[in-house]
Order: sequence, then structure tokens, then C-alpha cells
Amino acid sequence: MSTAVDVVDAIDTGLPVPEVDAVSRPFFEALDRGEFVLQRFPDGRWQHYPRPPEMYPPDDRPDFAPASGRGTVHTFTVIRQMGVPYFKERLPYVVAIVETEEGVRLMGSITDVPVDEVHIGLEVEVYGVRVAEGIAVPFWRRHGGD
Repeated sequence: MSTAVDVVDAIDTGLPVPEVDAVSRPFFEALDRGEFVLQRFPDGRWQHYPRPPEMYPPDDRPDFAPASGRGTVHTFTVIRQMGVPYFKERLPYVVAIVETEEGVRLMGSITDVPVDEVHIGLEVEVYGVRVAEGIAVPFWRRHGGD
């Protein structure tokens, strides 16, 4: 089910670096390696954002597992004003909630698609943007795009 994910380097570009803790680190590190993973329960349910496995009963603890990296735009907004230089240079841009094939929703920027072509139901795929050594964040582009 898992497919290789492209990773582009954006270290020292001004793109904010997320606060990464012991629970979320496997998600960001996997993306940096070109793998898209989500937490999966023994019965096949998926979840995101990462949560400590210890908060679940021992026989129902999630672990990170390869995911498809594909989904559809659930909802989105067009950002036309921004003070952070990295984003200001890219105005206007789209931030979307993407529902993955596994049924979880993640927020991220949609790139490589003209703003007026983004719509609910647009099929997208994830790629990683490296913001620090060993840490990449998810961005999205049209599925099957260049």
C-alpha cells in the first residue's frame, strides 16, 4: 500500500519548523526518508495526529504503518495575506484538509495546482518538505502530477 514519497529541501528558507516530540517524531522522520506513515491500530483503524500508544490498552495500541499518501480535498481556503516571508512570497496559496484513503484528515498546503483549480474532491498525493535535518512536513499536489 505504501508508495515512495518525494522530498524537497526547504531548510533555511524560513518555512516554520513544527514542534516535534517523541510521539510525533516517527511521522516527521519517516516523511523525511520518503515514507508516509500514519498510526494504525491492530484492528486496522487509522488515526492522525500521533498519540502516545501507552494511552490505549496493551492489546489495542497503534503503531506507525505505511500509508498510501493519497487522498482527496475535504475542504480548503485560499490564503491571500500572510506576514511570514516564506508564505508571503507564494501568495495566493491554498491550505486544505485532505482526507486520506485511510480515512484520516491532515491539513497542509496544496501546491502545483492553480488556486482556481482546487476544489473539494480533488485527488491529491503527499510529498515531504524538509524543514530541518531529519524533519519533513506534508504538502499536497494533484495526484499523478509532476
